[in-house]
Amino acid sequence: MSFTNAPVTRNLVYGIIGLSIAASLLDIKHYFYILVDLHLWRFHQTWRVLIYQLCYTNSAEVLFAAMTLYNMRAVERMWGSRKFASFIFVTFSLTSVLPPVSLAFFLRPLTLGLFNYLPAGPTPIIFAILAQYHAMIPPVYKYKLATSLSAQADDQAQGITFSDKSYRYLLAFQLALFQWPGSLLGAAVGWAVGMAWRTEVVPPRLIRWRLPGWVVGIRTQRRSQEFEGLRRRLEGENASTASASGVQSQAGGEGRRRTMGQQVMDQFRGAF
Repeated sequence: MSFTNAPVTRNLVYGIIGLSIAASLLDIKHYFYILVDLHLWRFHQTWRVLIYQLCYTNSAEVLFAAMTLYNMRAVERMWGSRKFASFIFVTFSLTSVLPPVSLAFFLRPLTLGLFNYLPAGPTPIIFAILAQYHAMIPPVYKYKLATSLSAQADDQAQGITFSDKSYRYLLAFQLALFQWPGSLLGAAVGWAVGMAWRTEVVPPRLIRWRLPGWVVGIRTQRRSQEFEGLRRRLEGENASTASASGVQSQAGGEGRRRTMGQQVMDQFRGAF
């Protein structure tokens, strides 16, 4: 019941958990992370950029990723499953390229080869969703933690203010620090992509583009036919109601005119 009206988020959570367990059981976790000098430059394994976001390589990251996605399911409920799935697909396409390219061509040369590792996992996608959650969902309540013993119980007391959203940010921040600096790079790129989508820096065609309805279980043609039938039925009912009202008003008018005539005839009859 907790994933009501959020089937895409549910599939993401189940997919991350299932693929991570499968990668561990099949002993194929070494295919999902990226070492730039070894995998990209020496063996030219560019296909790794397409799969490194499919799973995590340790159970702690799986747990925190699942909890973070679960707490952000309200984004899909507000957008709808089709728009949310389209956003995930576009984000996956962008974050599959941007972090490896940034690491290979900029960060690795600047750090003289020290920054060479990009960990596995959909951390960029999660932070892109987190950017939408931050912008769309307002806090329900706020509270303050006092930072000194002399703090008074009023609004001017010294302390740190938190909200009900703070622990969700804490989960995501922990996820970004598990395998830093690589995981931190993925988180930063994902947040930047999410904010670029939010502020429409991304090309408008990508923002307006939608996956086919059948991908998320929406039968578009059948639903449009149902709406068309409902519209015609409502139009027929409105037309019949209008015609019935017109007949009644005409009959009422005729009744009023006949009554007036009868009154005039009664007056003439009384005079004779």
